[in-house]
Amino acid sequence: MRFSFSLILLLICGVTPAQAAENTYTAENTLAKYSDDYPFISIASINAPASVLAHKDIAYVSDGERRLHLDLYRPAETSGSPTPGVILVHGGGWQAGYRTHLTPIAIKLAEAGIAAATISYRLAPEALYPAAIYDTKAALRWMRANAGQYHINPEQLAVAGSSAGGQIASLTGVTNGLEEFDPQAATSKVSSDAQLIINIDGLSDFTSEKARKYEDAPRDKPSSAVLWLGGHYAQQTERWHEASPIYYVNQATPPILFLASGRTRFYVGRDEMIRRLNQHGIPSKVVTFSNTPHSFWLFDPWMQPAASAIAAFIKEQFAAKI
Repeated sequence: MRFSFSLILLLICGVTPAQAAENTYTAENTLAKYSDDYPFISIASINAPASVLAHKDIAYVSDGERRLHLDLYRPAETSGSPTPGVILVHGGGWQAGYRTHLTPIAIKLAEAGIAAATISYRLAPEALYPAAIYDTKAALRWMRANAGQYHINPEQLAVAGSSAGGQIASLTGVTNGLEEFDPQAATSKVSSDAQLIINIDGLSDFTSEKARKYEDAPRDKPSSAVLWLGGHYAQQTERWHEASPIYYVNQATPPILFLASGRTRFYVGRDEMIRRLNQHGIPSKVVTFSNTPHSFWLFDPWMQPAASAIAAFIKEQFAAKI
């Protein structure tokens, strides 16, 4: 049923299933696109050192025969206190990408004493908004339910993402406790709440004039946002509003770290969201990687400082002695 509904919306938008299903957002293709302007970069390694334990291809949620999987990376040394945990959501315009895109960051976080899980989630056209939010909350719930097994502190969980994954992570975190974004909440005693949010170059407001300039402009092929939200702004105004993290800021919103590239279009709404966070006394921080392309986190020399900024924020906010 979900797929049929998604397919109908895609056909209305003028996109064939074959076009929508292409998943060409890989580190290799992105490197080829960036290599002329950034000849010094290289794809960050996905090989874990001996100090990191890797638990791969774990099913974290299922819907009938459909299962979603994650890879968990954690410190090999487990003699101290349980570690903070973080769910990592890859980007790709809500319709592409792979969880291995954030494996290098997950490994570096594990080296820093933080358990990190990279997740696969349902992409368009299989499922449109808000399915990815459901999946990310399910991943948080899985991590909390299995925290003891993996030496994780269930009260210290963060959600992080890059690009479209940054928007997904933000919306997941700012909607803590809202059952309309969490179908499992009615039947589970385990919370899906996140205590921190990390948004790497992801939109905070689909409805702003600048966002709509890029995401809602007339063109031959609809934008990724139009596809994921099921129509243009005029057709799906309520959805564009609902999917914007900025509208959920309140006194209970978790602290947020924003990592930014040199491409301002990808973090539209951030400054206004920070203003609203400040009104409620919610901590936030911005770390900017100037003169970088959008997908900077995939590559050295930028991946390591990005991971370090995330680890520092998590430790600072949780005051973890690790």
